[in-house]
Amino acid sequence: MTTVALLGNPNTGKTTLFNELTDKYAYVGNWTGVTVEKKVGQIRHSHTEVIDLPGVYSLNPITKDESVVTNYLLGNSPDLILNVTNASQLKRNLLLSVEVLELGVPVIITLNMIDDLKRSGHYYNLDTLSSKLGCPVRTTNARNKEGLTELRADLVCEQSEIKPNSPLKLNYPMMVNQAIRQAADSLTKDYKIDAKFAHWIAIQYINHNKVVRKYATIHQLKPLLSQKAYYDAQKFEDQIFETRLSFIENTLTTATEQLQSTKHVALTSKIDKVVTHPILGLPIFVGIFYLMFKLSFDWIGTPLSGYLDGFLSGPVSTWANQFLTQVGALPMLRSLIVNGLIAGVGGVLVFIPQIFVLFACITILEDSGYMSRAALVTDRIMEMIGLNGKAFIPLIIGFGCNVTGIMAARTIEQPKERLITTLISPFMSCSARLPIYSLFVAALFPRHQALIVLSLYFLGIVVALLMAKVYHIIFQAEEHSVFIVELPQYHIPRLDIVWHGTWDKGKGFIKKAGTIIFAGTVLIWLLSNFGVSGYVTQIDQSFAANLGQILLPIFKPMGISTWQPISALLTGVLAKEVISSSMMVLFHTSNQGALIAMIGGSFTTLSAYALLVFILLYIPCFATIGTIKSETGSAKWAAYSVVSGLVISYTLAFLIFQIGSLLM
Repeated sequence: MTTVALLGNPNTGKTTLFNELTDKYAYVGNWTGVTVEKKVGQIRHSHTEVIDLPGVYSLNPITKDESVVTNYLLGNSPDLILNVTNASQLKRNLLLSVEVLELGVPVIITLNMIDDLKRSGHYYNLDTLSSKLGCPVRTTNARNKEGLTELRADLVCEQSEIKPNSPLKLNYPMMVNQAIRQAADSLTKDYKIDAKFAHWIAIQYINHNKVVRKYATIHQLKPLLSQKAYYDAQKFEDQIFETRLSFIENTLTTATEQLQSTKHVALTSKIDKVVTHPILGLPIFVGIFYLMFKLSFDWIGTPLSGYLDGFLSGPVSTWANQFLTQVGALPMLRSLIVNGLIAGVGGVLVFIPQIFVLFACITILEDSGYMSRAALVTDRIMEMIGLNGKAFIPLIIGFGCNVTGIMAARTIEQPKERLITTLISPFMSCSARLPIYSLFVAALFPRHQALIVLSLYFLGIVVALLMAKVYHIIFQAEEHSVFIVELPQYHIPRLDIVWHGTWDKGKGFIKKAGTIIFAGTVLIWLLSNFGVSGYVTQIDQSFAANLGQILLPIFKPMGISTWQPISALLTGVLAKEVISSSMMVLFHTSNQGALIAMIGGSFTTLSAYALLVFILLYIPCFATIGTIKSETGSAKWAAYSVVSGLVISYTLAFLIFQIGSLLM
């Protein structure tokens, strides 16, 4: 089996290229000690395995997740490295390429997104680039599958067919070269380390690579450790960077070819002048999200949900009831399946169209290139609270799932900023809350569904930002992470990429329906059908009713006058989706339309909105609580997120209802 390591900067189209080369990929757990998923795929009809390494700007990592690449190169020997670059950002991308080429492993560099480079009126002489860099150089456009056949042919080969590669040797200043040579010679002679590897380790150690320095300490590489103070005092890393940059500039100057002169002004630049405008950028951002919710709740998602609800609550429920009656099933079992499982799980599944439409919109924004602009636009706001646009990325990811959003905070370098982002992430309205939003807006806000849902999403953002400012003051977070974002060219989203992205985001919701929601539905059915005296026929005598009635006085100041929503809220700690299925069971209906009518009769618009605000902000689900504990390394922060969520949600819902009642 030939092993190819796929390596490159973020936003170079590396993942798209990986998917195209391997057709499909398998997630193989996580890299040791980090949250980054390890993706391994096999090129079709071959014995070539491709390992997709995380996107990094340098082999000298800033975060723990980025250290995966350097640790992989230290502990593994891939047969070939495929270095993916953005053709139109080659000057910056080649800084990583130089580090890889110095390792001496066979490398193929591909200039991806070559169409963007051509549109700029420039091109590179591939033979010149190949000669200067000392490795083959190819061009691809992974989005349109251009150049993939030739690249695949280069990768599908036996180990014996791969030509050895000499390390790239730059003309570093004399003192740097002398230090590298002396260290490499000692490592080779005294520690029997391969000459190529010793040369690369010496450069990386002198260049202040933290992972390599840790590796040298663990392996007691004294030729390096004994000279550490000398290397740092001479500031060799600055000289190494300047030499690399000069080499790259000279190489690109020599290899650059001017295409036929064109008056074409990049569409990207024109659009960016508007969407990233200091004043217009934020209203455009809000408008785009409003359009997303109109599509999800008014124009496409809700009508499709209505058809699906009619099918599940009609033919499916009726057929199941008739079948169970014919086979002589006990009434209690029939009630569990029809009124419990079908009503509960089905009551959540009917919202799949709305959730998938929303995820499709988010995927389109990602594939079109807008999402990085959104991070840039919000960077100005984030700076006001002591964070930056880098913290915005985990928050946006949290719209899909708070768990993955919190994990994404690992990319933030400063510990205090990372902790703040972790603590405010649960306030982001994840997709699990959408089913309950859909029920209430359909019942009480039929003409303004998208606007109400949008207000909840932005209320979550506002609360998160305000709390971030409070935490910034309390934690005295003075140091700031560096925010680097690449603005790729705009693209027309590809249908297959949109579909795969939507499915990757949405499949977790369906999986939950078969696991957590299933379990939660059974639990709430048991609580609503059993009481102190055993099996009950009147739900008012059940454990669920007793618990809801005990807590009712606490929730009355929020405008809640019935116990059913309170009991449903308790199951929402398992997963927020369970709230919808619980209400189906507690209101004894398997029909979404009937439940909407019941909700409309039990709430006013004001009390309904107060409850939605409470659901938005109250206790995170179990999975999120567990993730906070694992990411912070402390149970106290997990407990704090539970308590703070309850206090903030109750206070805000209370104020909304009480102040609203005075004004109405």
